[in-house]
Amino acid sequence: MAFLTPTRGRAASDRTYRVLVNILLGAISLAILIPVAWVFMASIKTKPEFYESPWAIPLGVYWENFVQAFVNARIGEYFVNSVLVTALALAICLVVAVPAAYVMARFDFRGKSVVEVLMLAGLFINVNYIVIPIFLMLLGWDRALKDVLRGGFFIDNLAVLALVYAATSLPFTIYLLTSFFRTIPVEYEEAATLDGSSRLRTMVSVMLPLASPVINTALLFNFLAYWNDFIISLTLMPGENKTVQVGLLNLFQAQRAAADYGQLYAGMVIVMVPVIVFYLIVQRRLLQSVGGGGIK
Repeated sequence: MAFLTPTRGRAASDRTYRVLVNILLGAISLAILIPVAWVFMASIKTKPEFYESPWAIPLGVYWENFVQAFVNARIGEYFVNSVLVTALALAICLVVAVPAAYVMARFDFRGKSVVEVLMLAGLFINVNYIVIPIFLMLLGWDRALKDVLRGGFFIDNLAVLALVYAATSLPFTIYLLTSFFRTIPVEYEEAATLDGSSRLRTMVSVMLPLASPVINTALLFNFLAYWNDFIISLTLMPGENKTVQVGLLNLFQAQRAAADYGQLYAGMVIVMVPVIVFYLIVQRRLLQSVGGGGIK
């Protein structure tokens, strides 16, 4: 009678584990891909096609749904607003977070421990819980400026919304970059200093290229937070200047009442496409960061 050796038993256990993991990952992938594929198919169907069989393959591509959603439902205008706000917020966040993280990782100064504690405390504050105080603060500033700017400045302003996004994401971004900067050997900076490089040039020319994987990770997480935000935008942008998520809600309410779901799903596709494209762009560097790649 043959018995399994410990090595063979371990190999069989590893194969079983890999099979179970692959089955689980496949099930999760299908649970995500099937609804997404269904939304894409529904977005190019005519109204009779949709009501005849929602799960059937489209007979053709009905681009009119995208035209109606983009133009008539103003999704195009809201889309541009979201692009501008997201790009500006990402720029502000990186311009502030990178030097701050570099200083936190490499310099000692009075009050540094207090700053670190406050930064860590900021990680546990959900911005949705403080959006009303932020709104009241900005509203108070507008009232203080009513003699100078009658129309107001801080409320219903895309630049202010981008500033709020960037400010609320700084604790996470600084913490992430600081942790990575501390893992980079000091010898790289010492070599740059011997070559006559200033601190600013060392940070830009040496530290940033080495930290590009974690910077891309921060970009991805912040992009998703800014682009998918609904509560902050709805609160701080009460006028006609809306972002795409708030505009999508208006489209949902209008098209559900009109029983025209093709335009609704076309609007959803317009909102999803930038997220998919941005993820594909930073995917390789994101995987390098998650895998904890070393310094070459």
